[in-house]
Amino acid sequence: MASDQKTNPAWSKFELWAFRFLSIFILIQVIPLDYKFYSYLFSINWLQIGYEEIFTIARYVPTVFQQSESYYDWVLFAAIALAGAVIWSYRDAKAQDYNFQYYILRGISRYRLAAAIFAYGFLKLFALFAPELSLSTLNTRYGEFTDWKIFSITLAGAKPYYQMFLGFVEILAGILLLNRKTASIGAFLIISFLGNVFLSNLAYGGEEFVYSSYLLVLAFFVLSRDAIRLYRLLFLEVAAAPNLYKPVFAKPQIPRLIKSLKYVFVVFFVVFLGFKSYSGYVGNAYQVPNEAGLANSRGIYNVRVFVINKDTIPYSTTDTVRWRDVIFEKWPTISIRKNKQAKVDLLRKEYFAKNSQDRIYESAETNGRFYYAYTADTAGKSLLLSNKNRNYAGQKLAFKYSRTDTSTIILDGVNENNDTIHVELDKVNKPYLLQLGRGKELKL
Repeated sequence: MASDQKTNPAWSKFELWAFRFLSIFILIQVIPLDYKFYSYLFSINWLQIGYEEIFTIARYVPTVFQQSESYYDWVLFAAIALAGAVIWSYRDAKAQDYNFQYYILRGISRYRLAAAIFAYGFLKLFALFAPELSLSTLNTRYGEFTDWKIFSITLAGAKPYYQMFLGFVEILAGILLLNRKTASIGAFLIISFLGNVFLSNLAYGGEEFVYSSYLLVLAFFVLSRDAIRLYRLLFLEVAAAPNLYKPVFAKPQIPRLIKSLKYVFVVFFVVFLGFKSYSGYVGNAYQVPNEAGLANSRGIYNVRVFVINKDTIPYSTTDTVRWRDVIFEKWPTISIRKNKQAKVDLLRKEYFAKNSQDRIYESAETNGRFYYAYTADTAGKSLLLSNKNRNYAGQKLAFKYSRTDTSTIILDGVNENNDTIHVELDKVNKPYLLQLGRGKELKL
């Protein structure tokens, strides 16, 4: 296909072996060979594609032994790469270098890495990755969150501008990857960024450590072109000759084809994905329900009266049946605090749900409250609640509601055990320091 300009010295035997192994190891994971990837592509409605589908495409990684990626897959891929490298070395024993092949593989790695970085970067830039803290979160005790939920809400949810800054850094690194001359700078930024992501997942029990280490492998491979030169220049303070290799293609149509593919990539993963992510920020954030809740109900309510099967239960800090407080979110979610803990619903990687009632970020990774999605019939004054926690799938509550004033809600109906319930709720005007801001006057 091409000849190259011999501006670099011949490679060592170790470099030849390392390239043969790494090229097979990387290509197995970069080129979609998994039928599940193509079945997903054909299942997409491309006329109504959203940022969720683009993210899933960009995040693709082959899996063999488990549904999600694991290091067991890496062992298999490494074994295949090792066997392939042995065969390759035998059939190409006289090779002096692989400059042209390295040029192609580095280009493939750059764009594969950029796609993943843009996918995560736009989610953070438009504050989709972790939403603004809900009232339920603000009224949950610190020890009732898992380590991963604490990491999520403190890193991004509590301060959306920090989340947006992280997204900006990722997008900047992705843009740098698109140019061969600045790709090493972009790879260095990504290594610094993803190194923290990898360690954070290990420390807080997240499930993205395998995927982040996969992206780190790609970033190190992209950086390897200039790593030794940068080390000599910045640490040893000696002259470092630039890499002057330029491929010469046999046919002039090939560079034009490569440039066209680059434009398609930029349009899809930068322009289109950016637009779709912004649209999600404006009207359809994937972490929380998109619909509005019961009008003028948002707030935290004390349970003034609680009657079950005609038996009035007074306020108690030990009774496991009586509700302690109830929160109505601005979207159709109700959370109930009881004197018992919910089973933790684990959610330690990105999860997209088109149906708003299936969006479980708010209820996942905590045992402090019971979360219910609800549908309201305002004409019939009824509420149908469905437990959002996947450990309680199918659990439903049904109530008739009435409102004597703007701060009181009365519920009559049945709980998940078909017990009759009568509950009277009084709204609490509670200020939140995080929303008021530091240094501002607070009147209790």
